[in-house]
Amino acid sequence: MNPLYASKDTFLDRVGRRIAGQLTRQTSGYEPYTPSDPETLARTLRPCDILLIEGNQKVSSAIKYLTQSTWSHAAFFAGDEIPLTLDQATLPVIERPQLIEVNLGEGCVAVPLSKYSTYNTRICRPVGLMPEDRDKVLSFMISRLGLKYDLKNIFDMLRYFLPTPPVPVRFRRRMLAFGSGDPTRAICSTLIAQAFAGIQYPILPEITRAPGRAAATSTYSRAEILHIRHHSLYTPRDFDLSPYFAIVKPTLEYGFDYKRLQWEPD
Repeated sequence: MNPLYASKDTFLDRVGRRIAGQLTRQTSGYEPYTPSDPETLARTLRPCDILLIEGNQKVSSAIKYLTQSTWSHAAFFAGDEIPLTLDQATLPVIERPQLIEVNLGEGCVAVPLSKYSTYNTRICRPVGLMPEDRDKVLSFMISRLGLKYDLKNIFDMLRYFLPTPPVPVRFRRRMLAFGSGDPTRAICSTLIAQAFAGIQYPILPEITRAPGRAAATSTYSRAEILHIRHHSLYTPRDFDLSPYFAIVKPTLEYGFDYKRLQWEPD
């Protein structure tokens, strides 16, 4: 390799690491309304579920603003399908790497459920997934583990330094998709969307207008949904909005009875 290019790459890597480090720093004052219970999550989650997270990093603020959503991050639950080392196999379930996610500066990694024990989360579950398609989605996501984030792609990260960038609404989603290919995305939703696209499982619906009927959605909403077809345009909130993913609430899955709640006396 040319020494000039080698030194240039090293310099860009250093700059990229510093930028990524600043963007992934946690912000102060984050208080979850209903923090997740990792053990209940572990009992509730199924392979191919999507776990949405309300992050508290600097990059999270920009993503939440650009997507106009509570959710800044999406992780894919692979459960016990992720190969474990001997040391990992002896850990409690909530400490084993069961989630697959893409992190700024890291790339595609596997992390435990306990990582999000102090965050607001939401489970989105694909409905009616055939076993063979489930296996294809799992294989796709697991095969991407280890993909690295290209730290030299400085301009792909700089946009997140402005928590409220002055971008017109119609361009915000395109701003998130700006940059290089899938392995270097700052949000995991694009990689997950690519996995489901591979089995032709829908996330957002096609918009059709019945003859003689007024459209139920606004012109902007229709245009927004119609152009979301490529996986690079999907954001965490799309799994929440999708009519094809069920919202699963762990507290309701195991016989919730409001009569058994203990209330403080007035």
